[in-house]
Amino acid sequence: MNVRPSGQPYAISVAKGYRVGGWEVREALASGAFGSVYAARRVSGTDLPKTAALKFLPTGTHTPRQLRHLRELAEREVDLLRRLRSPRLIRMYETLTVDDPEHPELDGATVLVLEQAKECLSTLLSRSPTPETGPALLAQVCEGLHQLHHAGWVHGDLKPGNVLIMPDGTARLADFNLAAELEGTHAYSPAFSTPDYTPPELLWSEIGERGQQIRPTADIWAFGVLAHVVLSGSLPLPGGTAPTRRDAAVRYARGDEELRLSPELPEPWRQIITDCLARTHAERAAHIADAAALLRRVERAAGATAAPALPRLRPAHLLRRRPWATAGAAAAALAALGFGVSGTFTDPGSRAGASGYDRCGRGEVCFFTEEDGQGQICAFDGDDNDWAKGDYLCGWVNERQVRSVFNNGYDTDEGEELVDVLYYAKKRLQEDLGCIRVGRRVNFADPLTVQSHSWTEDC
Repeated sequence: MNVRPSGQPYAISVAKGYRVGGWEVREALASGAFGSVYAARRVSGTDLPKTAALKFLPTGTHTPRQLRHLRELAEREVDLLRRLRSPRLIRMYETLTVDDPEHPELDGATVLVLEQAKECLSTLLSRSPTPETGPALLAQVCEGLHQLHHAGWVHGDLKPGNVLIMPDGTARLADFNLAAELEGTHAYSPAFSTPDYTPPELLWSEIGERGQQIRPTADIWAFGVLAHVVLSGSLPLPGGTAPTRRDAAVRYARGDEELRLSPELPEPWRQIITDCLARTHAERAAHIADAAALLRRVERAAGATAAPALPRLRPAHLLRRRPWATAGAAAAALAALGFGVSGTFTDPGSRAGASGYDRCGRGEVCFFTEEDGQGQICAFDGDDNDWAKGDYLCGWVNERQVRSVFNNGYDTDEGEELVDVLYYAKKRLQEDLGCIRVGRRVNFADPLTVQSHSWTEDC
C-alpha cells in the first residue's frame, strides 16, 4: 500500500510496474481525497511524451452514491481539460479507463494522462516558505485564473497543492475536480473546497441540489490567501487550527475584526492582497471589475512581463457550445469512461427536419463536406486555431475536405464587432485560404483542406 508522508494511505493504491493503456506506473507522486497521482513512462505508442503523470480517480469498492459523486468530479475535470488549452493550465494528453476485474479496487477507475510537473507549490513552500521566485509564480497563477475566468469557469479550489511547478520553473493550475462553468453570474460546485482558502460568504452558505453557488470572486479570495502565504510564509487570518481561522474569517466578514496582514508583505502587494481579501463578494468585485486589470497589477508588482491579451469573446462564446460534429464523439468519450451522460446530443441534421445549410445554427459558421450544405458538418461559434487538436474539434478534418460554407453569424443593429470569418489551410493561422462575410453561403469550385478559422471584423 502506498502511504503519504502524513502517514495516510493514498486514495487509490497502484503498484509500481502496473500498466494501463500505453503507460507503466512508476513512483507515487501525490494523493488527495478524490484521487492519486503517479509518475509513468510510455511503453507503447509514439505520439505522446515519454513520461507523464497518471491521475487515478477511483470507482471500485464504493457505494452507488459515492460512485455517482466520483463520476461527477471526474466529469468536471475531463470536461474542462478537454475544452480549455491555455498556457497556465496543466495539459491533458488522453483519458483511459482501467479494465481489470481481478483488481476490483482499480477496475473501472478513470485515469487522466497529464503532463508531468516537477513538484507542487506546497512542496516548494515546505523547503522555502518565502521562495525567491514567489512573485513571478504568483503572476503566473493569476494569469491562469484570468484564462479560466475569461473562458467562463471558476476553479473552486485554488491552493498551493493545486499549483504545479513545471521543469522550467513556471507555474500551472491543476486539479479541476471542483471547477465549475458559469451560468450567468454563478456556477455550481460541490462544497469541498479547503476552508483556509474559502471566502467567508461560502463558509455558511446553503448547499442546494446542484451544489454550492460560487462566483469568480471565490478564486480571487483564494488568490489573496495564496499570495499572503507565498510572500510572508503565513496565512492571513489568525489561529492555530483550521476551525479557529474559520471563526476568524467569519468575525472579519461581519466587521467584528480588522484584517491584519503580515508586516513582511512588500508594497504594492499589501494593497493587492487587501483588495482580494475584501469582506464581501461585492467589495471584491468592485476591485476586480476587469479581471485583466488585476492581472496587470500583479504583473507590475512582480516585475513580470505582461501576458498577451486574451481574444475578445463574442456573446455566443459565453454559451460554450461545442461544434456539432464533436458532440457524438464527446458522448462516446464519456460513455467509454463509464460516465452516464445527462440528456442527449442532437444530430444537427434532425433539427426540426432541417437539411443542407439550414442545419447551421444562428451565430455559427458551418463547414460542409459536400456542396450546398450537404454531407458532414462542423459548426463553430468561436475561433479555433487547430480543428484536429484545438479546443473545438472537427471529427472529419483529417479525412475529408470542405466543399461549402455558411456564415450564419450575427449582424444586428447593435453592431457585432466580429462577424466575418477567415479560414486557413494550416493550424495557427499560417496559410490564408479566404474569408466569408456574414450571411453568405459559398460552394467551392475545388475542395479545400481547411484546418482552422477565426472571426474578424471585416473581410
